[in-house]
Amino acid sequence: MNAVIIERDTAAGRVLPAPAIPDLTLPQFVLGAADRRGSKRALVDAATGQELSYAGLAGAVRETGAGLSARGVRPGDVLALCAPNCIEFAVAWYAATSIGATVTTVNPLCTADEISRQLRQTGARWLVATSGLVEQKLPAAVAGTAIVETFVIGEPVAGAAPFGSLRAAAPTPAPPTPAAPVCASDVALLPTSSGTTGLPKSVELTHRNLVASLGQTRLALPVTEDDVVIAALPLFHIYGLQITLNLPLLAGATVVILPRFELAAFLRAVQDHGITEAAVVPPMILGLVNADVVDDYDLSTLRLIVSAAAPLGADLARACARRLGCRVRQAYGMTEVSGGTHIAPGTGPDRPGSVGPALPGVECRIVDPGTGAGLPPGEPGELLVRTAGAMRGYLGDPGATAATIDPGGWVHTGDIVTADEAGWFYVTDRVKELIKYKGYQVAPAELEAVLLAHPAVADVAVVRGQDALAGEIPKAFVVLRAPASAQELMAWVAGRVAGYKRVRQVEFIDSIPKSPAGKILRRLLTDREAGAGGPNGSGADGPNGSGADGPNGSGADGPNGSGGDGHGN
Repeated sequence: MNAVIIERDTAAGRVLPAPAIPDLTLPQFVLGAADRRGSKRALVDAATGQELSYAGLAGAVRETGAGLSARGVRPGDVLALCAPNCIEFAVAWYAATSIGATVTTVNPLCTADEISRQLRQTGARWLVATSGLVEQKLPAAVAGTAIVETFVIGEPVAGAAPFGSLRAAAPTPAPPTPAAPVCASDVALLPTSSGTTGLPKSVELTHRNLVASLGQTRLALPVTEDDVVIAALPLFHIYGLQITLNLPLLAGATVVILPRFELAAFLRAVQDHGITEAAVVPPMILGLVNADVVDDYDLSTLRLIVSAAAPLGADLARACARRLGCRVRQAYGMTEVSGGTHIAPGTGPDRPGSVGPALPGVECRIVDPGTGAGLPPGEPGELLVRTAGAMRGYLGDPGATAATIDPGGWVHTGDIVTADEAGWFYVTDRVKELIKYKGYQVAPAELEAVLLAHPAVADVAVVRGQDALAGEIPKAFVVLRAPASAQELMAWVAGRVAGYKRVRQVEFIDSIPKSPAGKILRRLLTDREAGAGGPNGSGADGPNGSGADGPNGSGADGPNGSGGDGHGN
């Protein structure tokens, strides 16, 4: 019988029980006390200065939800939300889910083809997006999908209804409850994830999944009404949505929203708004450690930084803590489990290389990835978790669901970890094939399909290359059938995928190693690169990945698109 490691931290002498899960929808759980909190600031847009109180947020959600119902949105309908971080994003999220609609969050950096694929996969009928996206990218993306109406945030656009008009269309006064009942077991969110392998899939997360995860997280990551939390991570991703929006609003804190991460804007917001907690990804920490401009700002209110979405080195964590004078700790989770499963405590022992113990209510097993046999503390193996936050499944993909969640309810993370005797976990490697570029997840199969469409490419395999600044980068091993340069192939990919998915290195090879069943033996290619002393292919943005999107991820694709599964959400 395989051993089960429950949530515990014996070094601190505590065992936290699993929290009760209230039978509430996500908006009911998060905004249940919003009217009572009245004029307290709920949301602040750092770029524009726009503010919304808790009472104002509750009213906007009720009225926008009623307006959506009046326009024909019904329980079970899918509404696509494609926008950078803004107050309207939060209102649309809570309004749609409060009336029983399912929201699929769309990365606005995706190409029109990628957005179209997600709209078709989820069957989205309604779309909320910013005016720039509606004018430039979305006409091509919407063609051939089930979208019946688009609501635009910002400047008016022909053929789209202003998002603000939804409040005007609501009955007066807006009904306090939705016209049709909404159940905690209904699907609330359809984010995308590539799972452990393969192309992007839509993850079915119910209200109960999201509420359960928040209930677990708030026991290990306390947020109070006095806190000011910055939302610099993308709200379209589970990490940003749960940790920088849902969790602080549940606690009655103030959320300061950044449209996107830029170091100077982040620092200015911390100084001007008295930020006390920040959730980040490792490239952001690298900037905080190395950039001279950090010394120009007063960051004394910042007491806690949580890093997730990709591994954070212990030395880098310590350097950040020393420079900023605050606690830096790691967390771990997946889109498939509605957010986090592990977080290092804010008090007690400081183990910067660890993602901490499991959250209350999260069970863990460490098994041999080949045999499934349980392993003792200290032995590396694949992490399996069981939690009430685990997804219902991948939409329309029972095979992929069965490959991720076994009959016992254990979610196979694909990550290799060790655990010490005190129940603290350390991520050491990954079984899965996904590449985590600055926190973004990149599926090798997707890039391989793009490269195979090039007339000069006979065969290809994409693996994780290593980079000092980005951590992991997509590297392509290519077999040519006709002459082509590395630069040509990288440009071919860059024109067909989102910026963060670009192939950063190309190495030409005589043949791709494969198993008798035809499966690419990526480990041989990864070992080949390691044996050669690191990256040796040609890279359009240089050996350190410091091209158009910047060494700190502050350009076109940024660091704030943290990955959907694997280390740290």
